[in-house]
Amino acid sequence: MEVKNIAEGSYKEVLIEDGFYVLKIQNDTPHIQKVSRKIDSSFIQFHFCLKGNAKFVFNDGRYALEVSEENSLLLYNTQMDLPLNLELNPNSWLVSVVMTIRKFHSLFSKEADYIPFLSADNKDKKYYTEEGVSPAIAVILSQMINYNLHPSIKELYIKGKVYELISLYFNKSFDTDIEQCPFLVDEDNVRRIRKAKEIIIARMAEPPTLTELSEEIGLSLKKLKEGFKQIYGDSVFSFLFDYKMEYARRMLETGKHNVNEVGLKVGYSTASHFISAFKKKYGTTPKKYLMSLAN
Repeated sequence: MEVKNIAEGSYKEVLIEDGFYVLKIQNDTPHIQKVSRKIDSSFIQFHFCLKGNAKFVFNDGRYALEVSEENSLLLYNTQMDLPLNLELNPNSWLVSVVMTIRKFHSLFSKEADYIPFLSADNKDKKYYTEEGVSPAIAVILSQMINYNLHPSIKELYIKGKVYELISLYFNKSFDTDIEQCPFLVDEDNVRRIRKAKEIIIARMAEPPTLTELSEEIGLSLKKLKEGFKQIYGDSVFSFLFDYKMEYARRMLETGKHNVNEVGLKVGYSTASHFISAFKKKYGTTPKKYLMSLAN
């Protein structure tokens, strides 16, 4: 835990795990407190204002977003870094959660290692969202600021609270879900889409065609395509490709299989086709990848 005093204010940074940390910034002075920190475009940021008011400044002061008491701000932009340039008003408190997109996605999906959070359709997106802080979230934020615990368990306590915080932040009402994603309201469709995912993973060496898959799960081709993308963030075969490459990479790392065996396991009849696919995914050949691990 890094702790700094900034003009009598307090700045604490708690590392939850690699690529995931919490900032606690308190300004109990009569002056504006400025805080800067590098944050690159691979991170998503959540800022919660417990009291007072804060301003986030971008592009050398040309653009600013404000967040007021009992409100939160989500910041995310794939196209540019969003470094923290914060101006915290007098008697203001802020709790910020910053994590990589990969880490963020892993909180919600067991397939995080295989699913690119940013598919071709949404890689250019940016999100600047302001929301009110619910009473339940306000309680957690207060607990994160005001706790009196033995130093040996402080980080564990904060870790538990930040997971609770993110869970509640995304615990949208049923009505909101209907508005944002009508397809997902139909639990039967969701079950069929998940079955489709299980089928292609189980038969990844010889997967069914999309038409065969839609018939097997009892869903139209259109709903299969749309639903798969909504739940898993990618098309069926793009998801399967990522899954196969990750599976192959892990097989290679065990040292128990040669390139031919691994290629056959994930559905490539020739080593050259597998090597080409592996290079497309990881930018290097299986052999060079293993050599880099050995070094």
